[in-house]
Amino acid sequence: MTDADASPRTPTDDPEVTELARRLIAIDSVNPDLVPGAAGEAEIAAFCAGWLADRGFEVSRLEATPGRPSIVGRRRGTGGGRTILLNGHLDTVGVSGYEGDPFGGVVEDGLIAGRGAFDMKGGLAALLVAAARAAETGLRGDVLVALVADEEFGSRGTEEVLASVTADGAIITEPSNLEVTLAHRGFAWFEVEFTGRAAHGSMPEQGVDAIAHASRFLASVGVLAERLRSGDPHPVLGHGSVRVSTISGGVDAATVAPSCLLTVERRTLPGETADGVEAGLRALLDDLVAADPAVSPRLTRLVARGAFEAPLTSPLVEIVLAETERALGRPARTRGEPFWTDAGLFAEAGIPCLLVGVDGIGAHATREVATVVSLAQLAVLIEGSVREFCR
Repeated sequence: MTDADASPRTPTDDPEVTELARRLIAIDSVNPDLVPGAAGEAEIAAFCAGWLADRGFEVSRLEATPGRPSIVGRRRGTGGGRTILLNGHLDTVGVSGYEGDPFGGVVEDGLIAGRGAFDMKGGLAALLVAAARAAETGLRGDVLVALVADEEFGSRGTEEVLASVTADGAIITEPSNLEVTLAHRGFAWFEVEFTGRAAHGSMPEQGVDAIAHASRFLASVGVLAERLRSGDPHPVLGHGSVRVSTISGGVDAATVAPSCLLTVERRTLPGETADGVEAGLRALLDDLVAADPAVSPRLTRLVARGAFEAPLTSPLVEIVLAETERALGRPARTRGEPFWTDAGLFAEAGIPCLLVGVDGIGAHATREVATVVSLAQLAVLIEGSVREFCR
């Protein structure tokens, strides 16, 4: 590394990144699983595929779900270096109620506005430009770019990409206000159904009240929630949690409820597994049955996604923290997120990863903006990270 390479770099603007962000914002890529009939990712995927191909990337299109493509671009290194994967999602949430033109990409007073400016077309633009610039510097390792569909709903795009490629490390450019995200919680959703026996409300002793049994389960969940809150907290994520998020049951005011259905959400910490969480809920139900054999519950796991945590001593983390400090001219800040991201899928695939993205506000809101300076700074820190990791 030369002395010039080691000096801080704090750009205030990068016209190439800003213009690319404007062009990406101008493409409607609202997720049709969130808004039926919405445009989806086809147009923006085609645009990005062409952009990458024009810059020497080998481009593949993955489309297990018709009309929902993801794009993978690869620039091969000279050999013997580590491969890095840069990941970003193409889809956005809907634009109903958006203030102004959601596809305008207007730049004013140091901000770029529009649906996806913050979440995450600003990050996509920085990622693409950084990847192309770094790949021109004669790296030994490969540079992979994965632009995925469906992050805002089911993460099918990242799942499809990870079934096709692997890497020695990954950077995801989810918005993070230029702080490096090194951990986030996981989650698991369950249905719990209680089956009873209907009877006339004037003779409840002839029935089995599923709602009454569900109420005992609610009390047990409350005890579990308190136990989670009173345990030792994770240093950046705090405590796990559990709650009943929906409940429905009964047929009318004059009938003993023959059934009651609940959904349960469990937010998990690194080290907790879906199987372990499910076993804990089954233990609560087993205790209810032991106390009253008339209780008849059925537990079904709907979906589970694991928590994520990147060790501070990993080469990827060390490099990104150093490059962030250089790009921003100050010590890098780290954080954890309470919500789940695609980083959980990379962790499950055994690929070291982290998240870092643009500064701004308005993810999923009626006005969304990113700072132009953060787009430039993100491009610099990603380019530097790729060069160091793949050197």
